[in-house]
Amino acid sequence: MTAPAPLPPGMRRSMLTVCAMTATIMQALDSTIANVALPYMQGSLSASLDQINWVLTSYIVAAAIMTSPIGWVADRFGRKRLFIVCVGGFTVASVLCGSAQNIEQMVLFRALQGSFGAALVPLSQAVLLDAYTLAERGAAMAIWGIGVMLGPIMGPTLGGWLTDHYSWHWVFLINLPIGIVTVIGLMIFMDETPTENSRRFDWFGFVALAIGIGALQIMLDRGEQVGWFSSTEIVSELVLSIVGFYFFFAHSLTTDNPFVRFEVFRDRNFATGLVFMAFIGVALFGTMALVSPFMQNNIGYPVTTAGWLLGTRGIGTLLSMMVISRLLRVIEARWLLLVGLIMMAGTLYQMELFTEQTSGTTIAVTSVVQGFGIGMLFVPLSTVAFLTLRNDLRTEGTAMLTLIRNIFSSIGISVMIAELTNTTTVMHARIVENVTPFNDALRMPNVASALNMATDSGRALLDLVVTQQAAIIAYANDYKMLLVLAIAAMPLVLFVGSSKAVQQLAKREAHAMD
Repeated sequence: MTAPAPLPPGMRRSMLTVCAMTATIMQALDSTIANVALPYMQGSLSASLDQINWVLTSYIVAAAIMTSPIGWVADRFGRKRLFIVCVGGFTVASVLCGSAQNIEQMVLFRALQGSFGAALVPLSQAVLLDAYTLAERGAAMAIWGIGVMLGPIMGPTLGGWLTDHYSWHWVFLINLPIGIVTVIGLMIFMDETPTENSRRFDWFGFVALAIGIGALQIMLDRGEQVGWFSSTEIVSELVLSIVGFYFFFAHSLTTDNPFVRFEVFRDRNFATGLVFMAFIGVALFGTMALVSPFMQNNIGYPVTTAGWLLGTRGIGTLLSMMVISRLLRVIEARWLLLVGLIMMAGTLYQMELFTEQTSGTTIAVTSVVQGFGIGMLFVPLSTVAFLTLRNDLRTEGTAMLTLIRNIFSSIGISVMIAELTNTTTVMHARIVENVTPFNDALRMPNVASALNMATDSGRALLDLVVTQQAAIIAYANDYKMLLVLAIAAMPLVLFVGSSKAVQQLAKREAHAMD
């Protein structure tokens, strides 16, 4: 019996790309897909509001902590072996989450899911960077970016649809067939990387960094629930995070074998990429945390409609991914980044003008343009960040980019929601100062008939109107903060190195084909 003929290199690479994409989409979806199902899970698992929030917190904290050692583990045991174990573990953990019988099991299984899922995005990016030539990396990062960007955007929509039409269990069980296919594909199409057995694991550095990251993530996730720094818990977590980071940096800068190899930060392109990735984390997830509740609470859209309108941002991202790799061949990456920032700033200015009268069409158009701008940022960033980084630092670099995006997305969400709550309270008090029986506007016949302060229903309706207007002002204030951040990031494009190497290589390949 003759052995089957080996696949052509192009087909093998295409199948590897599909496997890397499915792994990316699984992890990116599960970072947000469970949010919509929380109320259903709360009733099914007989959990309190505080307990059910740990379903999200446990995943976020575990993923953040386990992102940092990915570079060492990949070097020690091989990237292929680590990728297969993580996809398999993530799939098993997803099934366990879908079959959890109580809140304790759910929190444990979500932490397990986050631990295995931490490696999926950085490993898939590293795999694609190695599989494609320098001239093809723009296209590869565009394909990879579709999963990373669309996952968080479409997660709530898909989660809501699965929960409404089936049950919350399918939010997790949907990963089973995808995970099985991905594991088989990786076993067949992926080549193993060389291992480095001499590099010791820096346990002190890992524990210190894990304490710093874990305490910071818990603080950011629970701050809004327990009153931020008026809570002893939040203050304790802040102190613990500072201590953890202090010991990590003090130890890493004085040891011969640090847990994180700091030479990755000496590469200017990569260091600049980290700064832009921090901005993307804040801007992408900060606006996501604001737009959906605004549409539901202030305009009155049902959750499904709000999810579809939010999903239109993914259309813009998809459109930009289709053209950005070609643009990278003729235009410097720094100018594409600048265009992306300008588009982000323009849409944030438009969102600052949103009111309860804003139409769904306006929201959809703004979201599409904003999604296009995010794509204009993400692909050039992912390409240029690794343009000059050494190959042996690539896995560690992708892990660091993912860690920065996760941390700053948590910071963005926490700051935006905290500022929204505080500003709503302040503006409510200021508006109420003008709500008196002597206000001429309130004494107009058509207004007085509906907002009659002499009746309970009139006072309740008046308070509802005041609260809505205070919230609209607070949302506008948050969008203004993000607008200022986008404008402040624009001068940073000058620090991005030239991407002419990509353009020159693309031209040589084009001439060779002629």
